[in-house]
Order: sequence, then structure tokens, then C-alpha cells
Amino acid sequence: MTEFGPDLWDLLCDMFATNRAAEGAGLAASQVGVDLAVFVYDCLDGFGRRRQGLVCNPQIAVVAKPHMSTDLEGCLSLPGAYVPVARPDVAICRGQDQFGERVRVAGTGTLARCLQHETDHVNGVVMEDPLTEAVRRELRRQHKRAAADYPDNWPT
Repeated sequence: MTEFGPDLWDLLCDMFATNRAAEGAGLAASQVGVDLAVFVYDCLDGFGRRRQGLVCNPQIAVVAKPHMSTDLEGCLSLPGAYVPVARPDVAICRGQDQFGERVRVAGTGTLARCLQHETDHVNGVVMEDPLTEAVRRELRRQHKRAAADYPDNWPT
């Protein structure tokens, strides 16, 4: 993404509102049908502090010898479904803000998981891609059972 201006800002406002209405931790533009490398987040970090923000053109920095943490993870693209997913428990995400200025977001806990999950979305990877076939089937079963509770155009 190279254009930072009113159109992007309007999209980001809509994404924050959508994420909040969906009670999500984060939301990537691709999840609302927009082909831009941007996501918003609004979740707790490992210290219980609420963190909100956005990252354009995100890249996750690899932490040397990361400690892995397995926790239940869901996705607004598959509402109502949660499965254990292992991810590094610390994440550093670099990118740009809504004005094109460089940003660096470091996080632990849910924030670390969210930064990685949403950067994956921007890169065309969905949370079920690395799962085993058995866990993927369970994720889809849970989503199918819950699907009636969500409108067809979820999460927009």
C-alpha cells in the first residue's frame, strides 16, 4: 500500500467499527473484501492492558528462539469456532500508520497472537492453513454449528 489519505482513513474507521461490533481482537482488510495490506486491532496484551491500533504493510519480525504458546484461537471469518493454535508468545510487527509513518508494535498475550494472525491474513494465510486435517475438520464443524447465528455477510 502506498496511498495514505482520506479513502484509507474512512476504511480504517469502518474496520474499527466492524471489529468492535463483532467483538473481535483484530480485523484485516481482506476480511471485509478490500485488497489492501492493513489491519486493525483492539485487544488485551499479556499484562491485561487494552491495546488499539492499526498497521499498514505489516511484517512480523522473527524473535530468536521464541517460546511457543498454545491457546484457543478464533477468526471473524469463521465465527463461533475456536481451536488450539501454537504461536510464539511475543510478536513484533513493523509497518506504517495511517499517514505512512513507520510504526513498531510489540506485544505479548492476545496482542501477540492477534498481530501474527492479522499479518497472516494480509499475506493470504488463514488460521486453518497450518492446522492438521483433524483440527481443521473440528474448526469447520464448530463453525457450521454456529453459522446460523451469524448473517451471510459477516463480519461486515
